Amino acid sequence: MIRCLVVDDEPLALDILTDYVEKVPTLNLVKATTSAFEALELVQNGQADLVFLDVQMPELTGIQFLKIINKKCAVILTTAYPEYALDGYELEVTDYLLKPIAFDRFYKAVQKVQAASNPPVSKTEAPAQQPANDFIFVKTEHKIQKVDLNDILYIEGLKDYISIFTATERIITLQNMKKMEDVLPAGQFVRVHKSYIVALDKIESIERSRIFIGDKIIPIGDTYRDYFFRLIDGKNI
Repeated sequence: MIRCLVVDDEPLALDILTDYVEKVPTLNLVKATTSAFEALELVQNGQADLVFLDVQMPELTGIQFLKIINKKCAVILTTAYPEYALDGYELEVTDYLLKPIAFDRFYKAVQKVQAASNPPVSKTEAPAQQPANDFIFVKTEHKIQKVDLNDILYIEGLKDYISIFTATERIITLQNMKKMEDVLPAGQFVRVHKSYIVALDKIESIERSRIFIGDKIIPIGDTYRDYFFRLIDGKNI
């Protein structure tokens, strides 16, 4: 998960980028702010891996910001002015997005950050195995319930709460999808739609843009399609 900041003195631009970040499963939004100084403090405290940074801001320009942080994290510049591109690349930004920013262009920039942070694993070197969590605790209406991860088939988000489906029950908890996604181990679960997270080992088949788990048909959202199928391709034989 890549921890990121969005910094822009224009509230509309801030909202658009925040929405884009929330659509990408591998991004975790730490803060969206109009204050460059607030973002600067977070970066200097080691709380961000990536910053989406506007160039022209009243308190501190994006170029000044870059010089101060001195490569402490990855930076993607966002601006309506192409003349700053050379300055950005001289300071080794990951990418340079011109406003208005389309989501597909935003996603390509994020992929560059992912590629830089996840170098290819040597064929002779096995990747380190992270210990898997066996269970989570969730708050239901009257109690805190333990849920074994191996029992979860899929999770469905509905406004301010989510439903966890197992083979025998539906568990409803007041929670949001992003937080649940962060808690679940990435090797076992994947978000495939703004409203669905699935257990990879419970998928019975995939047909076009649909996942079949038991008698449930789960759609694959456009935003999550590429990431999901890359993940599935890595498990093909």
